[in-house]
Amino acid sequence: MDLGGCLTSTLDGAVVLDVEVQPGSTRQGVTGYNEWRSRLCVAVRAEAKQGRANKALVHVLATQLGLETEHVEVSSGLRSKQKSVRITVSTHTELLERIRSLLEALQ
Repeated sequence: MDLGGCLTSTLDGAVVLDVEVQPGSTRQGVTGYNEWRSRLCVAVRAEAKQGRANKALVHVLATQLGLETEHVEVSSGLRSKQKSVRITVSTHTELLERIRSLLEALQ
């Protein structure tokens, strides 16, 4: 599984993570990787109303990746299940390793 497709480094040193959100789920957290879309799958309990799912996504990703929430923001796809999340405190390689360990723990 090539996880590198869901991560992009930016010129200012941030990393953009492509995710697919499953709002209104009974569980919360990283649930897998969609190889067809090259997106990390994340389930959140919050409904997709008034930005609640976006806030929950930021919280879940920050918690699971060991980051502070102020370093994680939804940069595109605010009204879509397919979003891009900008992470300003970690490197591409570091995030890739953290995501790999999360997905290995699911198996």
